[in-house]
Amino acid sequence: MPTNQQIVLDNRPQGEAVASNFKLVSGPTPALLQGQVLVRHHYLSLDPYMRGRMNDGKSYAAPQPLGEPMIGGTVGEVVESKHPKFAVGDKVVGMGGWQEYSVVNGDDLGALRKVDTTHIPLSAYLGAVGMPGVTAWYGLVKIIEPKAGETMVVSAATGAVGSAFGALAKARGCRVVGIAGGPDKCKYAVDELGFDECIDYKQHPHVGSLAKALKVACPNGIDGYFENVGGMILDAVLLRMNAFGRIAVCGMIAGYNGEPLPLTNPALILVSRLKVQGFIVSEHMEVWPEALKELGTLVATGKLRPRESVAPGIAAAPEAFLGLLKGKNFGKQLVKLI
Repeated sequence: MPTNQQIVLDNRPQGEAVASNFKLVSGPTPALLQGQVLVRHHYLSLDPYMRGRMNDGKSYAAPQPLGEPMIGGTVGEVVESKHPKFAVGDKVVGMGGWQEYSVVNGDDLGALRKVDTTHIPLSAYLGAVGMPGVTAWYGLVKIIEPKAGETMVVSAATGAVGSAFGALAKARGCRVVGIAGGPDKCKYAVDELGFDECIDYKQHPHVGSLAKALKVACPNGIDGYFENVGGMILDAVLLRMNAFGRIAVCGMIAGYNGEPLPLTNPALILVSRLKVQGFIVSEHMEVWPEALKELGTLVATGKLRPRESVAPGIAAAPEAFLGLLKGKNFGKQLVKLI
């Protein structure tokens, strides 16, 4: 059996996550039992939710265990199989974690899914045609429930979730405005992703300034907002929300290091009769087939052209992840393992 390199969580962060929270280890992969599959990972997904799992506090999911490979989505190829549904050479997506190989029980519900790479690149199944894309789909379709002509806004607009949100909202006839960090990301959002406008939050360090920029970009106000960041950005958006607006709360990356995220004007939720709903996409597996079908079509037809940031090799995962938390990535952050 091949040697397997893994990144494990060695200790929990005290405030900001650092590289020394992780440790690179290696060892042999175990021999397969009947019904198991050995997958060699081609790409590993890095996602903001992983930062929350590093803490040992109450959350929607159990904390990442110490001494175990970090949780994470993977795509790869079956290299050995003792399960009748999986053959050597099958391309698969799963939750193999931060390691080069994983042994998977083929009968475990949702543990491993075969994918078709004829028209969709394998890496896209960790981004636009995977969990991030379905996250955008659920927040837009099931919580915001957009109508043609309405104005949609999304923070972290050029990331894996935000870019998918933009394409899905444009397909429904909406005006779409992004919020992203830096002129290059904003240019990409408009020129390649098809956003109507994109606001560089780095040019607007205060709530008042960002709210004014949103007023210009959204002259008819904001009907739907997809939240990935929280903090000052949410405060500014609340000032521009229309009556009966809908907010899908997906992430609060501004507070992932433990900082408090107070709302400046929570009364606006009442005054504007807003619907504010948080959600965890893994709790809504019933929508995945419908969402993945639409997302796959958007990518295959070129209507969604997501960008990827790719770090080389398993050892690069910690620094790439820490960069993701600071917005250094451009599009979906991946680690290429083969």
